Amino acid sequence: MQEHRITLWDLPTRLVHWLLVVLVALAFLTGLTGGAWIDWHGWIGLAILGLLVFRLVWGVVGSTYARFSQFVRGPQTILSYLRGRWHGMGHNPLGALSVLALLGLLLLQSLSGLFATDDIAFAGPLKSWVSSETSLWLSGLHRQAIWLLGGMIVLHVLATLFYTWVRRDNLLRPMLVGYKLTREPLAYSARGGGPLALLLALVIAAGAVWIAQGGLLPPPPPPPPAESVPDW
Repeated sequence: MQEHRITLWDLPTRLVHWLLVVLVALAFLTGLTGGAWIDWHGWIGLAILGLLVFRLVWGVVGSTYARFSQFVRGPQTILSYLRGRWHGMGHNPLGALSVLALLGLLLLQSLSGLFATDDIAFAGPLKSWVSSETSLWLSGLHRQAIWLLGGMIVLHVLATLFYTWVRRDNLLRPMLVGYKLTREPLAYSARGGGPLALLLALVIAAGAVWIAQGGLLPPPPPPPPAESVPDW
C-alpha cells in the first residue's frame, strides 16, 4: 500500500511541546541549584504555567490531533490497543495516558509553586492568598513531587525511544516537522485550530499568567510622606 503524507501536529502544538522540554529542564536545574537562581525558577514556573494553560485550551479549540476529544479514550479502547486492534493517528491510547499524567503533574507543580516559600529568599506570588500552614504544606508538596515528575518524564522519553527504534514508528519526526508518512488509508490531515482559536488560547494563557503573578492582588500601600518619617 502506498504511503501518503498527512499533517499531524500543528505548529502551536509543536512549539508548546519543545518549549516545555526546555523550560522544564531549566526549572529542574534552577530549582535544585537554588540560591541566586531561585528567582529564575519562579519566572520559569510562570512561563510553564502559561504554556500549560495554552495547551489545555488548545486541546479544546486546536486542530484535530491536538484535541483531547480525539485521543482521550476509555478503557475499552485501551484494551483494544493492547490486543493490537487499534489503528489511528496521533497519540495512541497509552500515550494519551502519559500525556495527561505529565500535564497534570506539571500543572500541580506550577500551581503549588505559586503559594510556596523557602522562608529565606523566595515566596510565591500568591503566597498571601493562603495561610502559613497551607503555604508550608504546598512547599513540601512542590519539593517532593519533582521526583514523581522526573520519573514520568523518564518513562515518557523511554517509551518514545522504544516506539521509534523497536516498533519502527518514529514519534519524534512528526513533532519536529509536523507531518507523518502513513499507509493508513483512512488517515487524514489535521483540521481546525485557525487564527481565532489561536488568539483565544493566547489571551486565556496570558490572563492566567497575569493572575498567577499577582494581578488580582491589591496594590501595596503607598510609602509614608517624607515629613512623617522621623529624622534620626
